[in-house]
Amino acid sequence: MNYIFDTPTPASVAIHGSDDRFAVRRIFCVGRNYAAHAREMGHNPDCELPFYFTKPNDAVVDSRVSIPYPPKTNNFHFEAELVVAIGKECEDVKREDALQHVYGYAVGNDLTRRDLQSAAKLKGRPWDASKAFDHSAPCAEIHPINQISDIENSRIWLTVNGDIKQDSNINKLIWSVPEVIANLSTLFTLMPGDLIYTGTPEGVGPIMKGDVIRVGIEGLTELETKIV
Repeated sequence: MNYIFDTPTPASVAIHGSDDRFAVRRIFCVGRNYAAHAREMGHNPDCELPFYFTKPNDAVVDSRVSIPYPPKTNNFHFEAELVVAIGKECEDVKREDALQHVYGYAVGNDLTRRDLQSAAKLKGRPWDASKAFDHSAPCAEIHPINQISDIENSRIWLTVNGDIKQDSNINKLIWSVPEVIANLSTLFTLMPGDLIYTGTPEGVGPIMKGDVIRVGIEGLTELETKIV
């Protein structure tokens, strides 16, 4: 078979301690999965099941790569997140079995054109333009799950130019990692290469050209992104 265009280089994420890379198939993101963040966005965290949006796989950006300030926005936001890398196919998996399908964890940043998101919400339109744009999913290297302990009680934080903007704990997730995988796998057959951005804590805010954003989770490699 011949293709009429050259096939693109597969989107991928570095793997901690290895020269191999994790080929990214799809990116799922959990909306409003920390109660305090849901409230700061004007929503009640107690009244809904988890919901999801997606980003294209080539939105992934490695750590320490500069990315351009995106077009068509005047309110560009950071969102620190724990990223779950799926390593084994699962469909309608039970909560207690969910972690058997995880390859590893990473630190991510769900970059958002907040003004476009707010406008879409007001009109009842999809969020794609606000979430699924180029370079919108920075991700640090993935740590295999057998190298990680107690991720569910790890601190998560984000700084802009050295100033703390977000500071919370993974144990404040409304829907835990196993619960997210179990629920998401009722909607999609999760496959090796899928990434799940699990939600951001409170404190989201704007970033500008020249800003350096660092995101950290205890036990994982930090993520650094510069906006140019």
